[in-house]
Amino acid sequence: MSKHLRLDIDCSSSTAILGHYILPCRIGRGGYIDSTNGCEGDEKTPLGHYNLRWGLYRADRLSPPPRNSLSPLTWRPLQPNDGWCDDVNSTAYNRFIKLPFSASHEALWREDGAYDIILVVSHNDSPPKPGMGSAVFIHIAQPDDRKTLGCIGFSPDDMIRLLPKLHCGMAVNIYA
Repeated sequence: MSKHLRLDIDCSSSTAILGHYILPCRIGRGGYIDSTNGCEGDEKTPLGHYNLRWGLYRADRLSPPPRNSLSPLTWRPLQPNDGWCDDVNSTAYNRFIKLPFSASHEALWREDGAYDIILVVSHNDSPPKPGMGSAVFIHIAQPDDRKTLGCIGFSPDDMIRLLPKLHCGMAVNIYA
């Protein structure tokens, strides 16, 4: 495995490439947009160069994801009170939070399986700029072929294929 391997997401064909893997993926139902023009709630996948930060998983449904020897992703089991702030007026904007939380947020503990595995991508996070978009995750796609709200979605089988190849800091190139 090469430390220089990167995950390429081609939004124009809804395809992901990682080494010799070429896999279908889902993108935002609003399409895609240059990351400097995106805004909170536009349902578009932001184009740009990012890195994998860390991962979350539903320990009540899955074993801990695999770690690799290069630079393993840091994994944290999800808890029912985990969330992500999407309130542009909050100092916690585009940050992991604990519920209850008074500002607008997304609950990460979902029954539909989409967030059984979440990979956090470095979009608008260092530091977050209010309104430029939050919570760009790589997660499990819905089984009905539904597009995401701006994230990248993979089938459960394809996500399992990818996980052993991923590492902390890995480049994620989202383009059209």
